[in-house]
Amino acid sequence: MPIKDKVIQDFEFVDGGLKFYCSVEAPGQTGMPPWWWFRPDTETTTRYAPFEASPTDTKRSVQTRIIAYYAELLAIAARPVHQRPAWQKPERSAPPSEIAPTLSPVTPPV
Repeated sequence: MPIKDKVIQDFEFVDGGLKFYCSVEAPGQTGMPPWWWFRPDTETTTRYAPFEASPTDTKRSVQTRIIAYYAELLAIAARPVHQRPAWQKPERSAPPSEIAPTLSPVTPPV
């Protein structure tokens, strides 16, 4: 029996005031396993596929993993952006003729 028949299908849940819509979908490629997809109600176009569907999935286990995954996404989005300096071409080192000659140590006359 294919994994799709064993796994729970679409469901919704609410966590922290957000409603999550969850479903199992198989990729278009033949032979690829189905994945859990979810979308919070605050986002109408973005969906996330954080993990493969498993025959042992329960509504509670999927819900727990989705909440943890979404919390991590929010934490990453809340991080300050690391501002990198604008790229500049490295300065050229001075040609050998412009380098000051090194002085040799002075030896006392014999």
